[in-house]
Formats: sequence, C-alpha cells, structure tokens
Amino acid sequence: MKIKLLRIDSRLIHGQIANNWVGTVGVQTMIAACDSAAHDNLRKTLLMQVGREPTKTFVLDIAKTLRVYNNPKYADLDVLMVVETPQDVIRLMDGGIPVTEVNVGGITYKEGMTRVTESVSVGKAEIEAFQELHRRGIKLEVRQLPSSSHSDMMDDLKAKNLI
Repeated sequence: MKIKLLRIDSRLIHGQIANNWVGTVGVQTMIAACDSAAHDNLRKTLLMQVGREPTKTFVLDIAKTLRVYNNPKYADLDVLMVVETPQDVIRLMDGGIPVTEVNVGGITYKEGMTRVTESVSVGKAEIEAFQELHRRGIKLEVRQLPSSSHSDMMDDLKAKNLI
C-alpha cells in the first residue's frame, strides 16, 4: 500500500477531502483510520457515504489499518489516509507505517484548547504529539485544501508561544 496523503482531520472524511483532495492526490481509495469511528456504526456509515464512486471508502480502527497496510494483497493500492489526531499518526508509525510528511487539515476546537490557525486547535496532548513527530523528522504542513496557502505546524506553534 502506498499512502499518497496522510491527513490529520478531526472530521475525518468530508466534502473537502472527497471533492478536492482525492482528485488532486490521484487515489481511488480513502481510509479513515480511527478507533472511535470504526466502532460506531452510525458514524462509520455516515463517513462511508461521503465517498463518491469510483472511490472506495473504508473506516478502520488503527489495528486493522496496520494489518491491511502490511497485507501484500493491498501492496499496489494508492490511498488517501485520514486520522483524527497527531497521536494516531504516532500509533501508525509505531506500527510500522513509514511517514515522511503529514497534512494537518483540521483539529476542531474544544474547551481547553488554543486555536493555532483558522482550522487547527491544540491542547497539551496535541502539542506533545506534534513535537514528537517533529523530532522524528516528519514534515507537518497545515493546509485545508490543495489550492490553499500552507504553513509549517511547528512555526505556527512557535508563533503562538506554545513551544
């Protein structure tokens, strides 16, 4: 399996991804790798309905995502993979998925978080995870749409005096 885009987006699969990123990246498969969504039948069904033909859409927990990634049956598959948090990226990497770059698309604001950009909010856990990804040499690009301007996540965190 070749992951052509790994994106962090707390909404997982939605119109921006199905209508913009899939075509730009040139994939026929989307995987939402998220434990909570994979185990919530209603959420899983709704996420899978966002994908448009001929794109195949899957919602898998992290453990199953790792099994699928390592299955030779899927070696030729080009994939757009979306996770909910930067911590999920670390779990994928620790499970053996090589990562060099991550698209940070959106992390929804919740109480106790700090808004870093229009689309990205972070709490302590997210900051620590981004720092770990940076230590591992991962490029962290904040970009909502393929046509949007982009920034470096670590620069954005520094600009807000969060690191």
